[in-house]
Parts: sequence; structure tokens; C-alpha cells
Amino acid sequence: MRILGIDHGDVHIGLALSDPLELTAQPLGQYHLRGEAENKAYFCDLIRRQEVGEIVVGFPLRMDGSSGTRAEKTRGFAAWLEKTSGLPVVLWDERLTTRQAIGIMHEQKIRTKAKRTVEHQISAILILQAYLDSRRRHSHDPQDR
Repeated sequence: MRILGIDHGDVHIGLALSDPLELTAQPLGQYHLRGEAENKAYFCDLIRRQEVGEIVVGFPLRMDGSSGTRAEKTRGFAAWLEKTSGLPVVLWDERLTTRQAIGIMHEQKIRTKAKRTVEHQISAILILQAYLDSRRRHSHDPQDR
């Protein structure tokens, strides 16, 4: 099974997918949110085609750890996605991923017009990779044995 990584925005959703061994996050593009029926059909088809067994959604906490309006919208989306897909959905702290994504885009000299499209994709990759790395670290923790 694979893990789907999501960076949830108001209009666009960045997508990333783990490799089958759940070691690396790969770009999967982005999705433009539509109506509920279209969104449900899209995600159910994507999950089936990509053999997804778990979903990680970036959770936009404030720097002090509190949650605001954006976090509550994301929490609602994650709950909808869990109900729609029947899969476990993990909310993953995404603080500073947007800043990292912007840094990567600057290094790669990505044009201004393309930045909005690419930012969510890069953020989804960063979120998923952080989650995969954390799982791998904890699976090697002697206290877990």
C-alpha cells in the first residue's frame, strides 16, 4: 500500500504519493477543488488507482501551536476525506513547509505564474516525507520493541 500526502488549500490541493516501500514521497500533482460529488469521485478513484492505504494531511498550526480558521477548515476536510475514503487520515504538523516550498521554488528559479501551482505540490511532498521519516525513526526506536 501507499500513503497519500495532501497540502490542503482553499482552492488547490497539492498531492504527493509514497513509493510502495513507504520510504520516499513523490509528486502527484494538484487538484482543483470542485463540488462535493466531484471531489468524492476524484479522491475515491485516485485512492483505488494508486492503492492508497493511508492519508496524511498537512495541519496548519500557528507557530505557538494553536489552531486558527485555516486549521479548522483542514480538520473538516480531513474528517470528510476519512468518511469518504474509509481510510485512516493523519493530521501532520505542517509548520514552515510553505516557507521551505518557497525556498525550493526560489532555488529552482520557478516563474511567478507557476509558483501558485507548484507551491502546494512541493508542500505535499515535504509533509509526506516528514511523516515517512518520522515513522521510520520511530520504528527503529528501541523503546518500541
